[in-house]
Amino acid sequence: MVTQEQIKAIGCVLNSKSRPLKERFRALFTLKNIGGADAIAEISRGFSGDSALLKHELAYCLGQMQDKRALCILTEVLEDVTQEPMVRHEAAEALGAIGLSEVIPILEKYKSDPVVEVAETCSIALDRVKWLQSGHQINDENPYASVDPSPPIDNYKSLEELKSVYLDTKRSLFDRYRAMFSLRNERSKESVLALAEGLKDSSALFRHEVAFVLGQLQDPCSIKYLKTNLEDPLENEMVRHECAEALGAIATEECIDILNRYASDDKRVVKESCEIALDMCEYENSPEFQYADALVNINKNH
Repeated sequence: MVTQEQIKAIGCVLNSKSRPLKERFRALFTLKNIGGADAIAEISRGFSGDSALLKHELAYCLGQMQDKRALCILTEVLEDVTQEPMVRHEAAEALGAIGLSEVIPILEKYKSDPVVEVAETCSIALDRVKWLQSGHQINDENPYASVDPSPPIDNYKSLEELKSVYLDTKRSLFDRYRAMFSLRNERSKESVLALAEGLKDSSALFRHEVAFVLGQLQDPCSIKYLKTNLEDPLENEMVRHECAEALGAIATEECIDILNRYASDDKRVVKESCEIALDMCEYENSPEFQYADALVNINKNH
């Protein structure tokens, strides 16, 4: 059992601006793994901070926890137009991940938000909630144990068929996301290359999700595609951030070189993402047992 004091101590690491960002990230994922009301309270305190990257990750973790006690703070963040678009987007996605019918009115309200990434996210989240509410079950074949913005397509015939849905801009983003997660679950070289084509899509939200999925797959054949988007100074910073983190998950020497090159980027979100990604590389290439190690470190220091 983790005590309230330990949770508070980890929360102090998470919310301390004097701590390195990589430590704060590890504290966040430790709290996510612990779960419960106290962990949610500590995570929620972080939304008053000034790192868009960290705040977006707070929202992501609250969604992955799938605990309705986080609905209140996530709604506040989505409604706060002073928050960065990537933070509001992640709060909307988290509301969809929790998936309860009570979030429908707030998602309906913001699906026509002037910030296109926020509007598109609300629309996908709404489709996910309605899909769940209509009695569908998500099959448990996700090898990554993540709560995804949409379920995979159940009964497709071929990779080509999936790819045509995935790249069809006339279809809803929800349907295209479903094809994306089915391609991810295939875990073949062909599916990775098909996914990489989505990095040229016209929707920044879509491109950022593609990068996220390529990070889950960790296939070195996607490095050159992720690198292209990361290196483009005109690319949306939400996409560049996700490309950096995907490279951190793949963690080859080439990835480390690319990340070191952008670790002093003039866009704060990109710079911080490279910092976190380099920490991920270190973890992926080390004998460390777990990434979310804040509890171990707090116990060591007491």
